[in-house]
Amino acid sequence: MTASLTALAALNAVVPAAPMPALGPKWLDAGEMITQIVSWFGPWAIVGVMLVIFAETGLLVGFFLPGDSLLFTLGLFVATGDVGVHIWVSAPLMWLAAIIGNQTGYLIGRKAGPKIFNRPNSRLFKQEYVERTSDFFERHGGKAVTLAQFVPIVRTFTPVMAGVGRMHYRHFVIFNVIGATFWAFGITWLGYFLGSIEWIQKNIDVMILVIVFVSVVPMIVHALAERRKKSGDGSARP
Repeated sequence: MTASLTALAALNAVVPAAPMPALGPKWLDAGEMITQIVSWFGPWAIVGVMLVIFAETGLLVGFFLPGDSLLFTLGLFVATGDVGVHIWVSAPLMWLAAIIGNQTGYLIGRKAGPKIFNRPNSRLFKQEYVERTSDFFERHGGKAVTLAQFVPIVRTFTPVMAGVGRMHYRHFVIFNVIGATFWAFGITWLGYFLGSIEWIQKNIDVMILVIVFVSVVPMIVHALAERRKKSGDGSARP
């Protein structure tokens, strides 16, 4: 209990006193989420972070969770000593959580995909997400499983789409491992290395904004390309 309170106090000292950017509900902020996880799990906080990563990559209802910024913030807190787990333990655990999450998504697609994707729109589920992921998957084929790991929302639905389409499981595992390796290790280590820089520690809100922006760049590029394509098709018609 004492270790938990000490870690929580240290986290509060690292996270700026100023409010984080209003990108969504406060509880979806990566710093706030890890702080809350530490208060709940204490020395087992890393398990709580793994559960969040698992939900974001493996459960359809987890598409809104901040996976990218959470990995980066975890790496930063590991670097400052506020999460008492070595980077060579925390990064592989995040990788494992992403792998298991994606495998779970694939199994969901194999077993219950058609029923899930035929449901009407709701507050948490929209056919637009399925259509976006399906288009992404069709355009990039097998490598979509690797590329999708870096695209919010798409990385949640792509393993399920692979399961629905009955992608060869061995191929799925290969591309899944490649994507999860670069994603989980890359972003966590990036946060760890940058976490030793004082300016980064004092401006974590800015860095999370950058991570979020970089995460959505592929979606922006894809949307602009689609718009240009539709504009070109329209102008070509008599």
